[in-house]
Amino acid sequence: MIELLSFISYLLTLYVYILIASAILSWLIAFNVVNTQSPVVATIADFLWRITEPVLRPVRSILPNLGGIDISPIIVILIIIFIQNVLIVNIAKLFI
Repeated sequence: MIELLSFISYLLTLYVYILIASAILSWLIAFNVVNTQSPVVATIADFLWRITEPVLRPVRSILPNLGGIDISPIIVILIIIFIQNVLIVNIAKLFI
């Protein structure tokens, strides 16, 4: 069971990196640093959008409108850190 919890924690860490990559790519696209007409950039942006949007959409619907600032990735990262540091650790203590 400890291995399963460790694997879940690893997947959550990987998802945090994906959220960060998605946020950075959205900034690069917004400031016209990368061109979305490029097939490689379009493919990467589409993949990151498809993998992060189902998690970010419910958070965005709860948060108030802050203009052009999107803090939903930060909220999701904080939730993931809470899950890793509180829930998974306490569940692991039950099986030790």
